[in-house]
Amino acid sequence: MGEIFLVRNILFKYIIPYTRILWYNNVNKKTNNNFMIQELILQGPAKNFEGIKKITPEGVEYWEARELMPMLGYVEWRKFSGVIERAKAACVLSSQAVDDHFVGAGKMIILAKNTAKEAKRKIDDFWLSRYACYLIAQNGDPRKQEIALAQTYFAVQTRYQEIAKQLEAADKRVFIRDEVTTQNKKLFKTARASGVSNFGKFNNAGYVGLYGMGIGELEQHKKVRKGELLDRAGATELAANLFRITQTDEKLKIDRVADEDTATQTHRAVGEHVRDTIRNIGGTMPEHLPLEKHIKEVKKAVKKLRG
Repeated sequence: MGEIFLVRNILFKYIIPYTRILWYNNVNKKTNNNFMIQELILQGPAKNFEGIKKITPEGVEYWEARELMPMLGYVEWRKFSGVIERAKAACVLSSQAVDDHFVGAGKMIILAKNTAKEAKRKIDDFWLSRYACYLIAQNGDPRKQEIALAQTYFAVQTRYQEIAKQLEAADKRVFIRDEVTTQNKKLFKTARASGVSNFGKFNNAGYVGLYGMGIGELEQHKKVRKGELLDRAGATELAANLFRITQTDEKLKIDRVADEDTATQTHRAVGEHVRDTIRNIGGTMPEHLPLEKHIKEVKKAVKKLRG
């Protein structure tokens, strides 16, 4: 029953609100960053690269080599197929499965249509992943303007994706840290209503339950400055604390706790429950999780990345 209670808190107090905010941030990132990318790369052959993309019924994106060929400045399949072979070799060197990125897709074409010599002939073609298109651009003739533009396109796209991943991880950590602050305020308000006056003792009990040691010992163990534990905690550690905080708040209310000793014991018991859950699923115990950059530095970095 306790685990169900924990999962409910995780869902409604962390996952759902975080998903909403991440969606909002992603909309803003796409709006702001796409403008920059369009200014840099949507010219020449790159302009229609995304336009010729196809999607399988399963939702997998791919490009047809025959359609990509003229966009990269090639007229003859014989020469372009040589580029594809070099791209396949590069794929092998990068320890990727060639068949995952270059799928044979020969097709029939009609020659001399509507004439006495009309005939069908099978021609080679490939379904290409985005990575395959990148490798083809990298192995094309750099003297071709189309190839040079395509290489620039993928270089910018790669950097864009790197920034997007950095922002996503940073946004997640910043959101949870802010949520911890908000929920802690609510918990202390509930604790006060439950008869708590010694908030240092009450707060420490939660840390003892979750980490197996008090805050003073924990700060020494993790070699972090006094009062900066949560500001140096990563997303996983912050999430564990968020579960501890929100669950304690709920427990105090549900049990209608009205004395300080019981409230303090409840906080420790909830911390122990979260700790047991982490242990049972094979997670890393929070006292062993590494420190990360101070949350203030992360916020500055996010602001810089977003320009």
